[in-house]
Amino acid sequence: MKKLIALFATTAVASGTAMGAIALSGTASVSYDDKGSAASATTYDADMTVTGTAGATTFTQSMDIDAAIAVTATTLATTIGPLTVSADMFDEDDSTTVTTTGGRRTDSGDNRSVTVSLDAPVGDATIGLDNSGDVTVSGTFSGVTLTHTVKNGADKTVGSASIAGMDVTLTNDAGASEWTIGTTVAGTAVTVGSDKSVTATFGVTGNTVVVSHTAERASTTPTNSTTHYDTSQKDAYTTIAVSRDLTSGASLSATYDTFDSALTLKASVAF
Repeated sequence: MKKLIALFATTAVASGTAMGAIALSGTASVSYDDKGSAASATTYDADMTVTGTAGATTFTQSMDIDAAIAVTATTLATTIGPLTVSADMFDEDDSTTVTTTGGRRTDSGDNRSVTVSLDAPVGDATIGLDNSGDVTVSGTFSGVTLTHTVKNGADKTVGSASIAGMDVTLTNDAGASEWTIGTTVAGTAVTVGSDKSVTATFGVTGNTVVVSHTAERASTTPTNSTTHYDTSQKDAYTTIAVSRDLTSGASLSATYDTFDSALTLKASVAF
């Protein structure tokens, strides 16, 4: 693994002499939330991504730029023959300020990593290996896409397929299973999840309407209360969002949330 990483670094430096290209992309938005019975609030968000390409090597850095420039992701990837090597170079703080949804109390530590993927000549399968020792095998077989990650005591399998007009996805993570089923009925795209969630998306006179229902969230206590917060109970709620793309390039949306009877108006642009 160390030799592969060293080769990766050498290749990335050598590619600097090749013809390169830099691309900028991002989003910006302003939202007004009447907060139902609470005090209203206006929020601002702007993000930018810089992508540099030289030959088979790509460097990507994402930033939050609405208040101050703060890096949110940094990735360096290249291909070496049949190998694809990707380095996650950003050590994000994965602790959370939201104390009611079971998130981490403290940062889990250095989560930078290097992933090596091999386009293995085993049918249609691709084999990947990262620096933590996890092995991932993925591929599409007879119309079914499968990804299996071998971990220490916590294997994860994700499968998806289109069956009789329905898109089915099944995930088993360390013994816990989740599924979603999606289909289109009379121009309405409907998705149902194992967590009792339902989403319907359809068009009305040039507008896109999304109706989503989220089931009640039960309260739970984490296995390790030192590292994680409790999850608090939350009643079921429904959101109705109407959005429209304007000829100016911007988008307008209005979202109503039944949980707190709040209406949010948002203007956004992507570039």
